[in-house]
Amino acid sequence: MTLKTTKLRDAISFALVSGATVIAGTGVAFAQDSSEQQATTLDRIEVTGSRIRQVDVETAQPVVMISREDIQAGGFNTVADILQNIPSAGSPTFSRTSPLTANAEAGGQYIDLRNLGAQRTLVLVNGKRLGISPDGFQDVSTIPASMVERIDVLKDGASSIYGSDAMAGVINIITRSNFEGAEVNAYLGQFGQGDGQKQSYDFVVGMTGDRGSVTIGAEYHNEDGVWARNRWFSRDSYPGYPEYSTTPVGQWGNWRLPGSAPSDPWFVADRGSDALGTDGWHEQMNPEDRSIPSDQMHALTPLERRSLFANVNYDLTDSIRFVSDLSYTKRESSRQIAGYPTQSGAIGAPMSADSYFNPTGGTSAVDWRRRGWEVPRTTDTTQTTWRFTAALQGSFDIGERYFDWDVGYMFNENDLQIVNNGNFFIPNVRRAVGPSFVNGQGQLVCGTQGTGPNGADEVIAGCVPWNPFAGFGTGAVENSLADPAVQAYLFKQEHALGRTETNNYFANLAGSIATLPAGDLGFAVGYEHRKEEGGFTPDAIAQSGDSTNLASGPTYGSYSLDEVYAELNVPILADIAGAKELSLSIASRYSDFDTFGDTTNNKFGLKWRPIDDLLVRATWAEGFRAPTIGDLYGGTSQTFFRGFSDPCDTVFGPAAGSARCLQDVPVGYRQLEQGFIPTRTAASQTPVPFVSGSNPFLEPETSESKTIGFVYSPSYVEGLSVALDWWNIRIENTVVSDSPNDILSDCYISLIESRCDMFSRDPSQGYIVSQLQYGSRNAGYAETEGFDLDVNYKLDTDYGRFGVRWATTYVSLYEIKSTNDPETIPGQANGFGSNFRVRSNLNLSWNYNDFGITYGMRYNSGTKEECMGFGDGAHCSLPNYQAPDTLGKVVPQNEVGSVTFSDLQFSWNAPWNARIAVGANNVFDRDPPIYYTQPNSGFAFYGGHDIGRFVYARYTQKF
Repeated sequence: MTLKTTKLRDAISFALVSGATVIAGTGVAFAQDSSEQQATTLDRIEVTGSRIRQVDVETAQPVVMISREDIQAGGFNTVADILQNIPSAGSPTFSRTSPLTANAEAGGQYIDLRNLGAQRTLVLVNGKRLGISPDGFQDVSTIPASMVERIDVLKDGASSIYGSDAMAGVINIITRSNFEGAEVNAYLGQFGQGDGQKQSYDFVVGMTGDRGSVTIGAEYHNEDGVWARNRWFSRDSYPGYPEYSTTPVGQWGNWRLPGSAPSDPWFVADRGSDALGTDGWHEQMNPEDRSIPSDQMHALTPLERRSLFANVNYDLTDSIRFVSDLSYTKRESSRQIAGYPTQSGAIGAPMSADSYFNPTGGTSAVDWRRRGWEVPRTTDTTQTTWRFTAALQGSFDIGERYFDWDVGYMFNENDLQIVNNGNFFIPNVRRAVGPSFVNGQGQLVCGTQGTGPNGADEVIAGCVPWNPFAGFGTGAVENSLADPAVQAYLFKQEHALGRTETNNYFANLAGSIATLPAGDLGFAVGYEHRKEEGGFTPDAIAQSGDSTNLASGPTYGSYSLDEVYAELNVPILADIAGAKELSLSIASRYSDFDTFGDTTNNKFGLKWRPIDDLLVRATWAEGFRAPTIGDLYGGTSQTFFRGFSDPCDTVFGPAAGSARCLQDVPVGYRQLEQGFIPTRTAASQTPVPFVSGSNPFLEPETSESKTIGFVYSPSYVEGLSVALDWWNIRIENTVVSDSPNDILSDCYISLIESRCDMFSRDPSQGYIVSQLQYGSRNAGYAETEGFDLDVNYKLDTDYGRFGVRWATTYVSLYEIKSTNDPETIPGQANGFGSNFRVRSNLNLSWNYNDFGITYGMRYNSGTKEECMGFGDGAHCSLPNYQAPDTLGKVVPQNEVGSVTFSDLQFSWNAPWNARIAVGANNVFDRDPPIYYTQPNSGFAFYGGHDIGRFVYARYTQKF
């Protein structure tokens, strides 16, 4: 046996069939060395979705390959952007257009296949798992695009091959190896509005010898942020309705007497006033007395990344090779949102009647509101990732049977640091608005005058009195929020730390058991031991609940597992009429976790080629997803829930006036939003925080997936291939991220009494109080199905090569049920919010000598969203919408139109061994459709849509 170092693309020549024929090995190739076989035996390779090395790269499973050439032909310059725009990808988790995201995953980029959630998509690097966060998210931004050779997307369940999480599919990122020479790349671009600049600089160097190779790559990547105020569709929370885009908690503080009714007015200081004394106040009616939060917010958060990657392989003997990868990534991201909207009623800090700044002249304490406009909230996140793999690979013969083996170790560590600024330190706020007076030295101090022993003054040491009514940019600076002394006293910088570690030991053996009449009976067996450990520790201030950053507890835990698997590839028929090929693949994996126990998952695949031009394929697979560290061991945390909708609200609530609502709320009940005022839209942010937490008793999710399809490559039309696959995925015992909306809907619409026991209401005004606690639980199911169509055509002419690639995903069903109650009708998510029925990409290319042009179109179909109830009905096209999941109740919906983004690139291969490309994504500058429900975004558009024309240039120099 000898190792072959021939590059894979030189060893195997085949027609890529609709993206379904892909190579997923590491480039290590073994072959028989006997001279009589040398002319006919090709290198055996490992294909994504199977551990059996084989010559035939077409499998029973639908797989899409994104080659390095495809990446260079597009304008997207990160792994996440590339993957996010394939039709089978779902909504981006923790989108960078959602600046309110400030958890441990903030700043990362995560891929969600089939809209089933990023935690149900497994990401591999060279066939080995990418590290995870405590909540099970795999950050693909840690992979430098410069080191990517290709990306394989397996659109099928694969838990029997790869274990937990591979329910919706598998993404296998193959890095460059066996590289010889040097390559330098520079990329620069920005939006047509002159913002959001992106720049990348990278180099790859490598050398190969008789016994091995070394490939090293380094990359620097930087993306500037985009401010919400610089886009018309994010300038207001609700474009076209500026009156609904402001909040009453503004940069000009306002007040009213305690015990006032929700409809009673608040008072604000006149412009130019120093906000002192009882005069110079007016009711807060002028829009200028309210704040527009988007003025201080990012619509696209900035990002900076530095990466280093190295690949080494060395032939220790003629049949044993050492292979290793080492990578380092440091990602720094930041986000800014508007200053915190402090409300005395929410933090228990009414202004004392004895405060120097009390507007009643000392007759009464007052409730007050003030946004921290002078000190916007910022979150700076730094994540450092170390990844190391080392393995021995080899092959041997027993008689005429060949065997391949590998044994190795993988280590991944993520270290996270989060720095938060702009949150009020509540104990100091209480002191700063408490009693204050001017002492004998003419100084304004906190405390009371003449109340100490022998009539001495009682002064709170270190306290700085605060006038929350002195408006932003008006009045005296001293003691306003613009006063540096006040800022230093009221705001405390907070630090949070996180860390995860993955240790994975593996051993695999593959080969041929016997030669059957139709071919070799292939097998693979293996063992893996994996341990996941990690946690997240918020700042002590946040843990104590003394910060407006919301109280949260630490997360820490670990779990380990042992797994064994076996796989068979059984050839049944070959080279007969009606069966040029018929084979069956079988796989099974046993997993033993130290948390919940064991599980066995199986998979079957059928491949039938009745004629040379047609391949028919089908799979059936079981899958599972184990609960994450965060699911099991996470602490509780507070959150002001956005998009909260109370079914009993008498203006927008679908259950208003029902017997169950009248039992719990007063007549004429109105849901309250931030500022403790009646909500002006169907969904708003709560004025008091709710509490979410983990569940140590969670069980794993289980799934069943099925695919049936065909690939047709007619011999009479050279270069044409068509693939069509039907797929269905059903997940049972889902880990449901429960929400206040689901709890209240189950209580008042589905009338599930047990859900009504999970919250309480204010006895006089009826709004939900902070005791509402929710978390994850196992309940219900999620099921989705649809069709994938892939068409590829290449035509060589005297005028160059023309290419067409058309990929479409059509979702025919997306059904969700979040309870085990058999009477509850499941919800239909397909075609609602960011669940598009159709996503389609069409790419046209023309290459002639050294010149090339590519033109692409990315299409998302229209969807529906709940009407926001602005009053004029202009954005409520289906006011009488009814469906089975609404139990006959009218739930008004608004239809949002489809959108197509177009991309264009021109390229030239220069004679000095360089490539120059210029282009534009969203070349026609299409604006995203308006979604008032803000799916996957902090603004009124879908977080996966383009936000402007992006023009770029890329230069590649090879040496």
